[in-house]
Amino acid sequence: MKKQKQSEYEEKGVRYMMCNCGTYVSVGDLVTTVTCSHCVSVVMLRDYPPEETKSYKPTGRPVGWHWMTEFVDKDGNVFHRGKEQPKLFGTLKPTKVKPPKKKIKRRTKNQILVASYKEKQILKKAKKLAEKKIRKIK
Repeated sequence: MKKQKQSEYEEKGVRYMMCNCGTYVSVGDLVTTVTCSHCVSVVMLRDYPPEETKSYKPTGRPVGWHWMTEFVDKDGNVFHRGKEQPKLFGTLKPTKVKPPKKKIKRRTKNQILVASYKEKQILKKAKKLAEKKIRKIK
């Protein structure tokens, strides 16, 4: 397929070429095709703003399902180490997934001291009750 040559002319030592829209643009000697600034801005505006693509798409499966030796989703698809096994489709019951453990917040030094103080108070009360019971028995 031959490339269609754009129309051009030279005036006072400056070379001009026609854009697809019909406007002439001044160009250098080695240029073969040209696009004017108006056509470029129209293309940019048509494609702007660029579509935002999310990198994460939720699958509805639990975290780490692809590391399980065997995982069966709600639809009956069977996976071994993250790879689907179409021959086993619908033969097994869906895998029950335990809810994730809650993260324990880190305590400050003051909170640790208060907690240990309360534990000591409880132990003191328990010792006193134990001594009272021993006295009653004797």
